[in-house]
Amino acid sequence: MSPNHGERRMAIPSAAKEDGMGLGIGDRYQKETKYQRGKLGGGDLRRESKPERYKSFPDAPVVALPPPRLEGGLALWEAVKRRRSVRDFDVKALTKEILSQILWATQGITKKFMGYELRAAPSAGALFPVETYVVVQRVEGLEPGIYHYAPQSHSLELLRPGDFREETATAALNQDFLADGAAVFIWTAVFGRSKWKYKERAYRYVYLDAGHIAQNAALAAVALGLGSCQIAALYDDEINALVGADGEEESVIYMTVIGYPKE
Repeated sequence: MSPNHGERRMAIPSAAKEDGMGLGIGDRYQKETKYQRGKLGGGDLRRESKPERYKSFPDAPVVALPPPRLEGGLALWEAVKRRRSVRDFDVKALTKEILSQILWATQGITKKFMGYELRAAPSAGALFPVETYVVVQRVEGLEPGIYHYAPQSHSLELLRPGDFREETATAALNQDFLADGAAVFIWTAVFGRSKWKYKERAYRYVYLDAGHIAQNAALAAVALGLGSCQIAALYDDEINALVGADGEEESVIYMTVIGYPKE
């Protein structure tokens, strides 16, 4: 009897067998962007070719945010202990102060040092490729709509006024609970900011950056008595259209919905 008798085998699609190792596109990317001693690669680091650090919308109405509160609040270890994914939200609105606090905790500037503006979440090479958009659904003092967060001024730029709850939930693979949250954070990546230095390996770092940011959002939410759920299941083109990203130079990579959990 064969030692594999009775075992079920998974067929590897022919497209994944092209190099004889059963590698799909993700596997090949991981392999081809490995760092090897003496072969680190790297981009063109001429300053004149470096992409802009910030994205701005000069014609958009600007909403100044309250300054973040830097003292007090729930202890870090308690916030880590309490963090859970929440998918059942109350109708209670956030305050502008709370939204400001979460935005600062995710992408806010925490220190200026030797020409660098350091942020609340780490970023490979301090290149900060991730942009933050917010679908405001229930926030006191803010009209519903899609906003862009400008960390350099700690403010919001209103891109599209209106109710986008259903459109956002539908674009996130019909996950209806997104429409029930008070705000949905949409994170895109401007890939060129990282590729300027790291070439194709930059994509690894971009997704790690997004993970750091989302974890800060999750812990900040808990510290403020809120709940959150992180979302990567989405129709890329639909979310990109929602925030005005072209899907090539800038594209959605991650989302988080935040609100008060139902008791």
